[in-house]
Amino acid sequence: MSNIQFSILNVQCPSLALTAFEVAADTKEASMSIVVRPFAIEDHTRVLALWAQCPGIGLNDADSRENIAAYLHRNPGMSFVAEADDTLVAAVLCGHDGRRGYLNHLAVLPPFRRRGLGRALVQHCLEALRGAGVGKCHLFVFPENETALRFWQKIGWIQRTDLCIVSRLTETP
Repeated sequence: MSNIQFSILNVQCPSLALTAFEVAADTKEASMSIVVRPFAIEDHTRVLALWAQCPGIGLNDADSRENIAAYLHRNPGMSFVAEADDTLVAAVLCGHDGRRGYLNHLAVLPPFRRRGLGRALVQHCLEALRGAGVGKCHLFVFPENETALRFWQKIGWIQRTDLCIVSRLTETP
């Protein structure tokens, strides 16, 4: 067993700024340092490529550089990326409306899964939301994405069956 060490850099939430921990992992490398830091708009191209590699992430016009820049601006220090030796290996969007938090597009490259990285990113998002006074968080998962549903259930999230999503474009047809 080798260790992957997670480090947190430049996080606006003070309780996260001091977070660093190790997770046991089976990797070909003897050890690997993974740095988790806030998602910056300069990461957009690499994050979009990561999302495109991960089945179950639904990409559309809302994921344009302009839209993601606006999202990050409205929710500073809440979305995160993870890098291993200058390779972007994971990312998550996190934001809130003042009442409820929302996670979108949590993605971890397959070779880095099952090592605690996804859980760590989620924890950082929840800490940031708590720091903003937001007490509950939601996310959306495609019903056929069984891998994601199992992951969320395993880390303590509950699939709601009492609600359904109703959506409409803001432009009238």
